[in-house]
Amino acid sequence: MNGNEFGRLFRMTTYGESHGEAMGCTVSGVPAGVELSEEEIQKDLDRRKPGQSMITTSRGEPDKVAINSGIQDGYTTGTPIGMVIQNKDARSGKYEPFITAPRPSHGDYTYSAKFGTRNWGGGGRSSARETVNWVAAGGVAKQVLEQSDYDVQIKAHVCQIGDVEAGPVTFEDMLEHSEENEVRCADPEAAEEMRDVADQHQKEGDSIGGAIYFECRGVPSGLGAPRFDSFPSRLGQAMYSIPAVNDFEYGIGREARTTKGSEYTENWEFDEDGHPTPAGNDHGGIQGGITTGQPIYGEVSWHAPVSIPKTQETVDWETGEGKEITVTGRHDPVLPPRAVPVVEAMLACTVLDFMLLGGRINPDRLDGRPGEYDTDYHPSSPQNDPEDADTHAKTIDDD
Repeated sequence: MNGNEFGRLFRMTTYGESHGEAMGCTVSGVPAGVELSEEEIQKDLDRRKPGQSMITTSRGEPDKVAINSGIQDGYTTGTPIGMVIQNKDARSGKYEPFITAPRPSHGDYTYSAKFGTRNWGGGGRSSARETVNWVAAGGVAKQVLEQSDYDVQIKAHVCQIGDVEAGPVTFEDMLEHSEENEVRCADPEAAEEMRDVADQHQKEGDSIGGAIYFECRGVPSGLGAPRFDSFPSRLGQAMYSIPAVNDFEYGIGREARTTKGSEYTENWEFDEDGHPTPAGNDHGGIQGGITTGQPIYGEVSWHAPVSIPKTQETVDWETGEGKEITVTGRHDPVLPPRAVPVVEAMLACTVLDFMLLGGRINPDRLDGRPGEYDTDYHPSSPQNDPEDADTHAKTIDDD
């Protein structure tokens, strides 16, 4: 099975199924000298994990991450970083009716048609549980960006659930308010209405779609290559990879189809540092597929979850019969609230990959000092510390 890697230089390779023993990923391309905190990665995993509120699945997963390679004394060594997250609360019994009778609008039939088999518990590899790996990798990417010479800031919030849309919010509003409510919307009044919409659909045994607005500041100009490696094409790949995403747009997005050229074009002017900058940002920080240095922003939309207890119809290819089914179990009535950290993670991975590809961050070492070996983050020999004699490595002459 291919398609399990993302990125060019900053590359994550993931593994695991929803009801398998564990989820995990290997992240390669992380420069040496990054002070990597497991606790910081865990913070984002806690934002994504199930069981946070009544509008998320009740599956009881702690999603505790363990880093098992790629660091020494708390610093990255430049070698691949391995992370694992154990599955603790898998209950596959409720999925047995769908082994040969695929759930409507899921990946059950298509996976079986492609491979001739599949891991059916919890949806297996097609489950959105796999995004736990992406959030872990994004947690690494965020720490690299935070410790670089660039002030890159990334934030997202739920801007719509059903017919309820958030009002205008600033980047500062998102930073301050989006984590104050279960919906993760930076508009408190809209958040209450969104929660009511989610609750109502859940009571009716149904679900509803929604959208997330994202913004990234501090990205330098000149990132991305024309055509197939343009910044929006790679970012689009990242966002469309998220399960249940139906639409991705940046800048003014779909409004561009009804906007005149004279309105969409943006004159050039000098910024406060004397550098050319567009006199607006309808392009979402990207022109010609390359970043302009202005904020990158856009929206991602999700369809309603299709694991719902309402009666649906399917066919069983083993018995040749049509069947009525209800998908019982633990499922989210709306997806964007838990998807906010997933969007932020994929944006961080994309930005960091372009920063490494463009030489803005040294891909070998964060301090950018090639050839210098006596660094603050190099491990010290215990033999040079008389007070640490108990840790000395014994030689063959020691008795």
